Amino acid sequence: MKTKIFFTVTALFLIIYAFGQNPTLELTFTAIDSAAYVQLDSIKVMDRTQGGDTVLYYPDTVLVLDYQVGISETNIDTEGFYVFQNYPNPVADQTTISLLVPEKDNMSMIITDMLGRVIINSDRLLGKGIHSFRFTPSGGNLYFFSAKWRGNSNSIKIVQIGSNSNGVSSLEYLGSEISSPQLKSTADVQSFFFNIGDTLLYIAYTDTHQSGMLDAPEENDTYTFQFATNIPCPGTPKVEYEGQVYNTIQILSQCWLKENLNVGTMIPGNQDMANDGLIEKYCYNNLEAKCDVWGGLYQWNEMMQYYTNPGIQGICPPGWHIPTDEEWKVLEGVVDSQYGIGDPEWDGWIMRGSDIGDKLKSQNGWYTSMNGSDSHGFALLPGGLRYYNDGNFHHSGAHANLWSSSEHTGDYKWFRFVIGYIIEIYRNSTPWEYGYSVRCIRN
Repeated sequence: MKTKIFFTVTALFLIIYAFGQNPTLELTFTAIDSAAYVQLDSIKVMDRTQGGDTVLYYPDTVLVLDYQVGISETNIDTEGFYVFQNYPNPVADQTTISLLVPEKDNMSMIITDMLGRVIINSDRLLGKGIHSFRFTPSGGNLYFFSAKWRGNSNSIKIVQIGSNSNGVSSLEYLGSEISSPQLKSTADVQSFFFNIGDTLLYIAYTDTHQSGMLDAPEENDTYTFQFATNIPCPGTPKVEYEGQVYNTIQILSQCWLKENLNVGTMIPGNQDMANDGLIEKYCYNNLEAKCDVWGGLYQWNEMMQYYTNPGIQGICPPGWHIPTDEEWKVLEGVVDSQYGIGDPEWDGWIMRGSDIGDKLKSQNGWYTSMNGSDSHGFALLPGGLRYYNDGNFHHSGAHANLWSSSEHTGDYKWFRFVIGYIIEIYRNSTPWEYGYSVRCIRN
């Protein structure tokens, strides 16, 4: 997290200055495919708590959030003077700064360090278009780049994580182009508001691909989207937990266990699970061997270990948690052929999507003609369910039911339901007493 350092004049000045500032967060985005850098086209940010969205267009990959009144940015249009956030940021050795100049005129550029010392002072006549400069910092942690055109000023912060062995800063002109990049639209900026505690959905786009992740940011952070899929999670190909070994599967920016969870001591299906400090499970038809194939079945309260926090670890391994309803929606948008991440389709009930059920199902293990294509390696198996009213087991080989850690209302909890002969997926809520399968997602 970047540290703000202020000039020391008087204690009174510091107090007035500090209380005069709007609190902001700076969220920086980058992307990789396995371990290789990926250049993003754009990033869409959706507030899943109170609605609204905004879009960043490359090379602008830093979002500044004012969490008192909305986005702390000057509203601009494609004809206005603008300084793009440098990229990459943070900087290891060198970084590129681009300016949008509406009409030919003189441009004043100043770079200062965190102590206010002028490092570079440059005046240049620039024509209409986008002009790029290469900045090489000389060392330190924080710089400020300010540009002034016809009395209009615009500034950015530049963070350095490396060091220049020459110890000399430089600003080199790289050239210009006439066409304007797409900027954040004024309408989006004005309609997007953020409060601490809001859950944000970040969607990154590159070429024809998209990747998404969720967070409720409380401090400056850098997010790295992953564009690899259908591979073991980098750095965590397997997880050993309570005597079981689970494979992992990377599905873009989400890392999942590839098998249903199988942890705990089996109890008969006609008994409810108890809050007794022990993890209990149901095995289909009360046969332990069925748990070895399909994993255990769990009541919601037992899975959550008798807490109600969405995204809690529950009975998952350390460093993993029960997926929230929103995390299921991200997976659905990644896998489905027609509806992408953040599409309103996923906010609906009952049958949703175009072919996600087929794409999540394993290529074997279902009844004849019900197997799926398993396009992303999720390998969903038909573990059936345990009915809550009589404790009997039903639909193995044909149905897969998976909990989320999100509550709907009262005793009803969100879950996902895939039926062998239907290629879509169901989202519904149900009483906590049912016994369903559990998949874990990495924190």
